[in-house]
Amino acid sequence: MNTAMTDTGTFSTLTSVAVMQPARADVVIRAADVNYAYGNGETRTQVLFDNDLEISRGEVVIMTGPSGSGKSTLLTLIGALRRMQEGSLEVLGQDLARASERHQVELRKNIGFIFQQHNLFSSLTAIENVRMATALRGGSVQEMNNRCIEILGELGLGERLNYLPAELSGGQKQRVAIARALVNHPALVLADEPTASLDAESSRTVLEVLRNMADGPARTTVLLVTHDQRVIDHADRIVNMVGGRIVTNSLTRIAVRICRALAQLEALKGLSESTLSRIASYMTVETRQPHETIVREGEEGDRVYVVGSGVADAYVGGEFDEELCFGEGFGMISAYFKRPNRRTVIARTSMELYVLSKDDFLKALAADRSFENRIRTALMANAPQPGTVAAGA
Repeated sequence: MNTAMTDTGTFSTLTSVAVMQPARADVVIRAADVNYAYGNGETRTQVLFDNDLEISRGEVVIMTGPSGSGKSTLLTLIGALRRMQEGSLEVLGQDLARASERHQVELRKNIGFIFQQHNLFSSLTAIENVRMATALRGGSVQEMNNRCIEILGELGLGERLNYLPAELSGGQKQRVAIARALVNHPALVLADEPTASLDAESSRTVLEVLRNMADGPARTTVLLVTHDQRVIDHADRIVNMVGGRIVTNSLTRIAVRICRALAQLEALKGLSESTLSRIASYMTVETRQPHETIVREGEEGDRVYVVGSGVADAYVGGEFDEELCFGEGFGMISAYFKRPNRRTVIARTSMELYVLSKDDFLKALAADRSFENRIRTALMANAPQPGTVAAGA
């Protein structure tokens, strides 16, 4: 899950796809029932409500939502810049609900912070501003200088090493601040609108550096609060907050793959990107192993499947019917279509399947008139074709 997204193609809409959680042994951030309020007594205002979140090592995760939704508050709790009040929060193995001030200080040494304000020292050059951060990690003067030169070069500032902040543009100053946050190769990067003041080229450069850190041997975890749509192509997941609550938690590249697979279904061809994305938002991701039977002929079904990867074999009456691969559907919502599965489907290889349960199928129908009309047309024809959402196997 840690390569940059390259298949944005036609489908870039973000959806709240329910997916498998990160492996717990590799979790860098684990929050459960996190609440937070400002003020006391009559002035007390709660801004976070029962938030749960897990982020794995090497993930690049976007946190988005309207202003005042609690994003920055949650970010500062994760960064040990604010004391926990209620709930549990573990960051890099440290329990922040119980951590002493000293332990929180030590934790912050392993976190790279990027804020909207660059906060550079006006009397220090670019390289000197970055070099200040290297004191948090041991090394010779030469080694620290080399690290500063390397990260500033990666961010396109190789020719600005000895410039004072007053001699730099706003975007260049922001990149110096980003270099300062990344120079020690932190285990975790927390960023609040890191690309807001950058042009398209500079933004792309910064995001590629972050993506490479996540994909590299250290597998740095990156959590960004942002409204910048340019970030999406470099992210693994998007967390959306509304009113102090995490309301969606999506794996963006899986959402894209689901939309592409749905677009191959004969029954859905011609539907808009927004409709396909809306259908995808109700689908879950499952895997199957070779020789595993997925559905059986004649049995009542409560799910439909779309093949994301791998190959399955379909059988009718015990005889081979056809091979099923990417973008082909099978399965049945028997209670809706008044018929059982018409084929047995067995995985030939390892498979990734996109699954729509009965309840979520009904929700998708209610949520999108285009999808409902397409399914009604299939029902009226009373002869759904093999491999469609309406009938399949």
